Amino acid sequence: MGVPLLPTISTAFIVISAVLVAIGWGLIIKRKIEAHKKVMMAAGVSAIIFFIIYASRTVFIGNTAFGGPEELKGYYTFFLVFHIVLATVGAVFGIVSLVTGLKSNLIRHRKIGPITSIIWFFVAITGVLVYLLLYVIYKGGETTSVIKAILGF
Repeated sequence: MGVPLLPTISTAFIVISAVLVAIGWGLIIKRKIEAHKKVMMAAGVSAIIFFIIYASRTVFIGNTAFGGPEELKGYYTFFLVFHIVLATVGAVFGIVSLVTGLKSNLIRHRKIGPITSIIWFFVAITGVLVYLLLYVIYKGGETTSVIKAILGF
C-alpha cells in the first residue's frame, strides 16, 4: 500500500506555503511590494488549506500513531510536540504578519515578518519529517484520537 492521500496532500500544502514565503521574502528584498503581498497571501491560503485538511482528518478520521520501533517512540513524541508547538507559534506569528502587512503597520510587520518566515521554514521542515516518519520511513500505527496518537494511551 502507498502513502495515505490526505496526509500527503496536507504536507504538500505546508511545503508550498514555505516555498511561497521564501519567494515572498525574495520579492520584498527587491522592493516588489505588490508581488510580495500576493505571494504572501497565497502562502497564507496554502497554510489554511493545510489546516483545514489536517483538522478535518483529525476530527473525522483521527491521527496516526507512530509505527516505528518502540525505542524511538519517545524521541518521535518529543519531536512531534516540538513541531506542534512550533506550528502553533508560527501560525500566530503568520496571522499577525499578514494582518500588520495588510493594515500597512510596516514597523511591526518588518520586525516580525523575518522571524515569522524563519519559524515557518522550520515548521515546514519538521512537518515533512513527521510525515516521513509516520508514512514513508515507518508504516504508520493505528489511526485513533489525537490524545491517544500523541501520548499513546
